[in-house]
Amino acid sequence: MTDQRVSADGGMEISFGFRNVGAGEKQPLVNDVFHKVAKRYDIMNDVMSAGLHRAWKDAMIAALNPPRREGYRTLDVAGGTGDIAFRIIEASDRKAHSTVLDINGSMLAVGAERAEKKKLSANLTFVEANAEELPFEANSFDAYTIAFGIRNVPRIDVALKEAHRVLKRGGRLLVLEFSEVEMPLLDRFYDAWSFNAIPKFGKLITGDEAPYQYLVESIRKFPNQKDFAAMIVEAGFSRVSFTNYTGGIAALHSGWKI
Repeated sequence: MTDQRVSADGGMEISFGFRNVGAGEKQPLVNDVFHKVAKRYDIMNDVMSAGLHRAWKDAMIAALNPPRREGYRTLDVAGGTGDIAFRIIEASDRKAHSTVLDINGSMLAVGAERAEKKKLSANLTFVEANAEELPFEANSFDAYTIAFGIRNVPRIDVALKEAHRVLKRGGRLLVLEFSEVEMPLLDRFYDAWSFNAIPKFGKLITGDEAPYQYLVESIRKFPNQKDFAAMIVEAGFSRVSFTNYTGGIAALHSGWKI
């Protein structure tokens, strides 16, 4: 497959999978995708990653290492179903408070329902808002996390600058995202799995393969590890680094507001 990734200079704001759309058109299209898949989203994460997303998310929380003290505040963006926020709260012995922000009300509804079942609602706030325009004061959070969501944000550079704004001094950014496979042979297997199997499983599980065709294509458009790290630096973060998981199928990016 020819490389279709955008560079650090931009391009994701008009990219809906492999199709370019007009300015302002991407967000409604992405919203429609997640309204369709909300109730089965976590199941499809299992399908798309062969279950590995669970280990990657656990590694993300281990890297964050939330303290077991009251007053630690995190913002989990594009985290509607609560998967990351729940992990953070449990890792802090239920001391941390996490604000879950998502632009998609269907995803947030799933997260709120799950939080009730897990008896975690007291540690959570659910907010429907845009990652490009966070409704919070500057220097509000100790950590900003986003897992498998940043590539769905049209203006990634704006979202990263907003992340920097709302973090406290000494606060940390952690971004987990599908990335560029750097292991020979694995890349061919991964492409075959992604384009041949994932949309078909999507149709089987949710009744619609189109959202999963978009998700597969969006992974191939997202900047590679080095280009995305450069975007994080450009947004003002320091000590920027990334760690590849499973040969680069996913990568965890880290930055600090100093």
